[in-house]
Amino acid sequence: MPLTAESPHNFETKTICCFVLDISGSMSGEPIHELNQGLKEFHQEIHDDETTSQRLEVAIVTFNDRINTVQEPALVDSFPPPQLIAGGYTKLVDGVREAIRLVDGHKQWYRQTGQQYLRPWIVLITDGAPDPGQDVDGLAREIKEGMDDKKFIFLAVGVQQADMKVLKKISGSMNGQPVDPLRLKGLKFSEFFQWMSASMSVISSSAEGERLALPSPSSWMEGFEV
Repeated sequence: MPLTAESPHNFETKTICCFVLDISGSMSGEPIHELNQGLKEFHQEIHDDETTSQRLEVAIVTFNDRINTVQEPALVDSFPPPQLIAGGYTKLVDGVREAIRLVDGHKQWYRQTGQQYLRPWIVLITDGAPDPGQDVDGLAREIKEGMDDKKFIFLAVGVQQADMKVLKKISGSMNGQPVDPLRLKGLKFSEFFQWMSASMSVISSSAEGERLALPSPSSWMEGFEV
C-alpha cells in the first residue's frame, strides 16, 4: 500500500523502474557479483544525471525461496545500491506479482499527492525457470492485461540457462504486437545497466505516449544485429 504520510521530494513527473531480480542458487558466484556491480553502476549513473535523478524512482524486488522488497520506489539519492547474495530456489511468479503490486500501490500514492507520472517499467532478470507449481499461466494473463491496459511496461531478460519459452509466455504485448524476451550476452550486466540508465534518461524526459528512440542494445543483447 502507498505510504500516504510521506511527502514527495519534488513534483517532477515521475517514472518507476522496478527491477525483479533472480537471486536463486544458480546465480551464485560470478553472476551475482556481476549483477551487483551492474546495479552499483546504474545507481551512480542515475545519481549523476541531474534531471533523471529527480524523476526516476527505482524499486528492487528479489526472489529465491522468499520474496523480498529490497527497495521501495525512491529517488536514488535516498538509498545506497544493494549488495545481493544468491541462494535458494526460484519463486519467479511470486516475485513478479509483488512487483506489480508494489508499482500499483505507488501509483496510488502519486495520485493522492498530486504527482504526474509516466507508465512504470517492470524489468525481470532471471537465469532459470520458475519452481514447479508456480502459476505461470495466471501470471501471463496478469501481465497481458496490465500491458493492454497500459498499467506498466514489462521487460524480461534471460541470463545463461534461462527458460526463454516461459519468458516468452509471460512477456505480454504492446500495441497489439507480442513482446519478445531478451537474452543477455554472457554476463554483460554492466553493459545492460548502462543501457538501462541511458534508456531511463530518455524515458523520464518524455511525455506519455510519445514515440521514443531508445539506445541500441547491441552491447549486451544476444542476437541483436545493427
